[in-house]
Amino acid sequence: MVKNFFDLSGRVALVTGASRGLGQYFGRALAEAGADLIVTARRREDTEDFADEIRARGRRVASLSLDVRDEASIRLMAEEADAAFGKIDILVNNAGGNVRKPAVDFTWEDWNKVLDTNLRGTFFVAQAVAPGMIRRGYGRIVNIGSVTSVFGYGAIAPYCASRGGVKQMTMALADAWGRHGITVNCLAPGWFRTEQTRALYENAEWVEYLCERIPLGRPGQPDDLDGAIVFLASEASRYVTGQTLLVDGGITTGSIKASVD
Repeated sequence: MVKNFFDLSGRVALVTGASRGLGQYFGRALAEAGADLIVTARRREDTEDFADEIRARGRRVASLSLDVRDEASIRLMAEEADAAFGKIDILVNNAGGNVRKPAVDFTWEDWNKVLDTNLRGTFFVAQAVAPGMIRRGYGRIVNIGSVTSVFGYGAIAPYCASRGGVKQMTMALADAWGRHGITVNCLAPGWFRTEQTRALYENAEWVEYLCERIPLGRPGQPDDLDGAIVFLASEASRYVTGQTLLVDGGITTGSIKASVD
Protein backbone atom coordinates (compact mmCIF):
# COMPACT_ATOMS: atom_id res chain seq x y z
CA MET A 1 0.00 0.00 0.00
CA VAL A 2 1.42 3.39 -1.01
CA LYS A 3 1.55 5.89 1.84
CA ASN A 4 0.11 9.35 1.23
CA PHE A 5 2.80 11.59 2.71
CA PHE A 6 0.51 14.62 2.35
CA ASP A 7 -2.36 13.16 4.40
CA LEU A 8 -3.02 15.25 7.52
CA SER A 9 -5.82 13.09 8.92
CA GLY A 10 -5.68 13.05 12.71
CA ARG A 11 -3.50 16.16 12.86
CA VAL A 12 -4.49 19.42 14.54
CA ALA A 13 -3.33 22.65 12.93
CA LEU A 14 -3.30 26.08 14.56
CA VAL A 15 -3.52 28.97 12.08
CA THR A 16 -3.08 32.48 13.42
CA GLY A 17 -4.44 35.54 11.64
CA ALA A 18 -7.32 33.56 10.17
CA SER A 19 -9.98 36.25 10.03
CA ARG A 20 -9.32 36.89 6.33
CA GLY A 21 -6.84 36.61 3.48
CA LEU A 22 -4.08 34.07 3.23
CA GLY A 23 -4.73 32.72 6.72
CA GLN A 24 -8.06 31.39 5.56
CA TYR A 25 -6.55 29.90 2.41
CA PHE A 26 -3.94 28.12 4.52
CA GLY A 27 -6.68 26.80 6.77
CA ARG A 28 -8.75 25.51 3.85
CA ALA A 29 -5.76 23.73 2.31
CA LEU A 30 -4.90 22.02 5.60
CA ALA A 31 -8.51 21.04 6.20
CA GLU A 32 -8.80 19.59 2.69
CA ALA A 33 -5.71 17.51 3.48
CA GLY A 34 -7.47 16.13 6.56
CA ALA A 35 -6.43 18.35 9.46
CA ASP A 36 -8.70 19.69 12.18
CA LEU A 37 -8.22 23.40 12.83
CA ILE A 38 -7.76 25.95 15.55
CA VAL A 39 -8.18 29.42 14.05
CA THR A 40 -7.38 32.71 15.74
CA ALA A 41 -7.89 36.43 15.31
CA ARG A 42 -7.79 39.39 17.64
CA ARG A 43 -11.57 39.19 17.82
CA ARG A 44 -12.79 35.62 18.06
CA GLU A 45 -16.06 36.48 16.35
CA ASP A 46 -14.18 37.45 13.19
CA THR A 47 -13.35 33.78 12.62
CA GLU A 48 -16.80 32.34 13.24
CA ASP A 49 -18.03 32.33 9.62
CA PHE A 50 -14.79 30.71 8.52
CA ALA A 51 -15.06 28.14 11.31
CA ASP A 52 -18.58 27.26 10.12
CA GLU A 53 -17.22 26.80 6.60
CA ILE A 54 -14.55 24.38 7.85
CA ARG A 55 -17.11 22.42 9.88
CA ALA A 56 -19.20 22.09 6.72
CA ARG A 57 -16.17 20.38 5.15
CA GLY A 58 -16.36 17.73 7.86
CA ARG A 59 -13.50 18.92 10.01
CA ARG A 60 -13.46 19.84 13.69
CA VAL A 61 -12.59 23.47 14.41
CA ALA A 62 -12.14 25.79 17.38
CA SER A 63 -12.08 29.59 17.23
CA LEU A 64 -9.92 31.50 19.70
CA SER A 65 -8.98 35.11 20.27
CA LEU A 66 -5.31 36.07 19.98
CA ASP A 67 -3.43 39.34 20.01
CA VAL A 68 0.16 38.44 19.08
CA ARG A 69 1.39 41.76 20.52
CA ASP A 70 0.17 40.74 23.99
CA GLU A 71 2.12 38.06 25.89
CA ALA A 72 -0.78 37.17 28.18
CA SER A 73 -3.04 36.70 25.16
CA ILE A 74 -0.51 34.33 23.58
CA ARG A 75 -0.21 32.23 26.73
CA LEU A 76 -3.97 32.04 27.20
CA MET A 77 -4.50 31.06 23.57
CA ALA A 78 -1.97 28.23 23.86
CA GLU A 79 -3.72 26.89 26.96
CA GLU A 80 -7.14 27.09 25.32
CA ALA A 81 -5.87 25.47 22.12
CA ASP A 82 -4.41 22.56 24.05
CA ALA A 83 -7.65 22.20 26.01
CA ALA A 84 -9.73 22.20 22.81
CA PHE A 85 -8.04 19.23 21.13
CA GLY A 86 -5.37 18.01 23.54
CA LYS A 87 -2.54 18.73 21.15
CA ILE A 88 -1.22 20.99 18.39
CA ASP A 89 0.66 19.17 15.66
CA ILE A 90 1.02 22.03 13.18
CA LEU A 91 1.47 25.75 13.76
CA VAL A 92 1.03 28.20 10.89
CA ASN A 93 2.36 31.51 12.22
CA ASN A 94 0.46 33.77 9.83
CA ALA A 95 -0.65 36.81 11.85
CA GLY A 96 1.03 39.94 10.56
CA GLY A 97 0.73 43.60 9.68
CA ASN A 98 2.37 46.38 7.70
CA VAL A 99 2.79 50.15 7.54
CA ARG A 100 3.58 51.71 4.18
CA LYS A 101 5.21 55.16 3.86
CA PRO A 102 8.51 56.78 2.81
CA ALA A 103 11.45 55.54 4.90
CA VAL A 104 12.15 59.03 6.28
CA ASP A 105 8.59 59.24 7.65
CA PHE A 106 8.45 56.06 9.75
CA THR A 107 7.89 56.74 13.42
CA TRP A 108 9.16 54.86 16.46
CA GLU A 109 5.60 53.62 16.95
CA ASP A 110 5.34 52.40 13.33
CA TRP A 111 8.51 50.36 13.78
CA ASN A 112 7.37 48.83 17.05
CA LYS A 113 3.92 47.98 15.70
CA VAL A 114 5.27 46.07 12.70
CA LEU A 115 8.17 44.34 14.47
CA ASP A 116 6.10 43.44 17.52
CA THR A 117 3.46 41.83 15.33
CA ASN A 118 5.50 40.10 12.67
CA LEU A 119 8.67 39.13 14.50
CA ARG A 120 8.21 39.18 18.26
CA GLY A 121 4.67 37.81 17.99
CA THR A 122 5.77 35.00 15.68
CA PHE A 123 8.52 33.97 18.08
CA PHE A 124 6.40 33.95 21.20
CA VAL A 125 3.51 32.07 19.59
CA ALA A 126 5.99 29.40 18.52
CA GLN A 127 7.51 29.39 22.00
CA ALA A 128 4.08 28.95 23.59
CA VAL A 129 3.16 26.01 21.35
CA ALA A 130 6.55 24.26 21.35
CA PRO A 131 6.45 22.64 24.83
CA GLY A 132 3.52 20.42 23.85
CA MET A 133 5.25 19.45 20.63
CA ILE A 134 8.43 18.67 22.57
CA ARG A 135 6.52 16.41 24.99
CA ARG A 136 4.98 14.48 22.09
CA GLY A 137 8.17 14.40 20.03
CA TYR A 138 6.48 15.80 16.94
CA GLY A 139 5.68 19.16 15.40
CA ARG A 140 5.51 21.18 12.22
CA ILE A 141 5.99 24.94 12.56
CA VAL A 142 5.52 27.07 9.46
CA ASN A 143 6.40 30.73 9.92
CA ILE A 144 4.96 32.93 7.20
CA GLY A 145 7.58 35.20 5.73
CA SER A 146 7.54 37.09 2.46
CA VAL A 147 9.55 37.84 -0.64
CA THR A 148 10.80 40.68 1.57
CA SER A 149 12.57 38.05 3.67
CA VAL A 150 15.24 38.29 0.94
CA PHE A 151 14.35 41.53 -0.92
CA GLY A 152 14.20 45.11 0.36
CA TYR A 153 11.66 47.82 -0.50
CA GLY A 154 12.13 51.32 0.90
CA ALA A 155 8.46 52.09 1.47
CA ILE A 156 8.06 49.13 3.83
CA ALA A 157 11.40 49.11 5.63
CA PRO A 158 10.11 47.86 9.02
CA TYR A 159 8.16 45.11 7.28
CA CYS A 160 11.29 44.00 5.40
CA ALA A 161 13.23 43.98 8.65
CA SER A 162 10.56 41.88 10.33
CA ARG A 163 10.34 39.34 7.52
CA GLY A 164 14.11 39.07 7.25
CA GLY A 165 14.10 38.43 10.97
CA VAL A 166 11.50 35.68 10.57
CA LYS A 167 13.79 33.93 8.09
CA GLN A 168 16.75 34.04 10.50
CA MET A 169 14.59 33.13 13.50
CA THR A 170 13.24 30.12 11.61
CA MET A 171 16.76 28.74 11.27
CA ALA A 172 17.47 29.32 14.96
CA LEU A 173 14.30 27.51 16.07
CA ALA A 174 14.96 24.66 13.66
CA ASP A 175 18.32 24.23 15.38
CA ALA A 176 16.78 24.48 18.86
CA TRP A 177 13.93 22.01 18.39
CA GLY A 178 15.00 19.60 15.68
CA ARG A 179 16.15 16.98 18.19
CA HIS A 180 12.57 16.86 19.49
CA GLY A 181 11.11 15.86 16.12
CA ILE A 182 9.98 19.39 15.29
CA THR A 183 10.62 20.97 11.91
CA VAL A 184 10.55 24.75 11.57
CA ASN A 185 10.36 26.32 8.12
CA CYS A 186 9.47 29.65 6.57
CA LEU A 187 6.94 29.91 3.74
CA ALA A 188 7.65 33.13 1.85
CA PRO A 189 4.95 34.23 -0.62
CA GLY A 190 5.79 36.66 -3.39
CA TRP A 191 3.34 39.29 -4.59
CA PHE A 192 -0.18 38.13 -3.73
CA ARG A 193 -3.25 40.33 -3.60
CA THR A 194 -4.37 40.65 0.01
CA GLU A 195 -5.94 43.40 2.10
CA GLN A 196 -2.44 44.70 2.81
CA THR A 197 -1.63 45.03 -0.91
CA ARG A 198 -5.09 45.80 -2.29
CA ALA A 199 -4.31 49.47 -3.00
CA LEU A 200 -1.26 48.50 -5.07
CA TYR A 201 -3.30 46.19 -7.26
CA GLU A 202 -5.73 48.98 -8.06
CA ASN A 203 -2.87 50.66 -9.96
CA ALA A 204 -2.82 49.00 -13.40
CA GLU A 205 0.54 50.53 -14.27
CA TRP A 206 2.11 49.05 -11.14
CA VAL A 207 0.62 45.60 -11.87
CA GLU A 208 2.05 45.71 -15.38
CA TYR A 209 5.46 46.70 -13.98
CA LEU A 210 5.26 43.85 -11.48
CA CYS A 211 4.31 41.23 -14.05
CA GLU A 212 7.26 42.22 -16.23
CA ARG A 213 9.52 41.13 -13.39
CA ILE A 214 7.84 37.81 -12.62
CA PRO A 215 9.07 35.02 -14.92
CA LEU A 216 5.66 33.31 -14.75
CA GLY A 217 4.09 36.57 -15.88
CA ARG A 218 1.45 37.09 -13.20
CA PRO A 219 0.99 37.83 -9.49
CA GLY A 220 0.23 34.93 -7.21
CA GLN A 221 -3.25 33.57 -6.61
CA PRO A 222 -3.99 32.41 -3.06
CA ASP A 223 -4.41 28.77 -4.06
CA ASP A 224 -0.88 28.84 -5.50
CA LEU A 225 0.20 28.39 -1.88
CA ASP A 226 -1.92 25.30 -1.15
CA GLY A 227 0.67 22.72 -2.13
CA ALA A 228 3.48 24.49 -0.28
CA ILE A 229 1.62 24.80 3.03
CA VAL A 230 0.50 21.18 2.97
CA PHE A 231 4.02 20.05 2.06
CA LEU A 232 5.58 21.90 4.99
CA ALA A 233 2.86 20.68 7.38
CA SER A 234 3.07 17.03 6.38
CA GLU A 235 5.33 13.99 6.46
CA ALA A 236 6.42 14.88 2.94
CA SER A 237 8.78 17.48 4.47
CA ARG A 238 9.97 15.40 7.42
CA TYR A 239 13.67 15.99 6.55
CA VAL A 240 13.24 19.65 5.63
CA THR A 241 13.88 22.16 8.39
CA GLY A 242 15.33 25.65 8.79
CA GLN A 243 14.48 26.44 5.19
CA THR A 244 12.73 29.34 3.46
CA LEU A 245 10.47 28.25 0.63
CA LEU A 246 9.82 31.13 -1.76
CA VAL A 247 6.56 30.82 -3.69
CA ASP A 248 6.95 33.91 -5.82
CA GLY A 249 6.58 33.07 -9.51
CA GLY A 250 10.33 33.51 -9.81
CA ILE A 251 10.56 37.23 -9.03
CA THR A 252 13.59 36.63 -6.80
CA THR A 253 15.55 35.51 -9.85
CA GLY A 254 15.90 39.25 -10.48
CA SER A 255 14.37 38.82 -13.93
CA ILE A 256 13.59 41.82 -16.11
CA LYS A 257 12.00 40.67 -19.35
CA ALA A 258 13.69 41.71 -22.54
CA SER A 259 11.74 42.53 -25.69
CA VAL A 260 13.04 39.32 -27.32
CA ASP A 261 13.53 36.16 -25.24
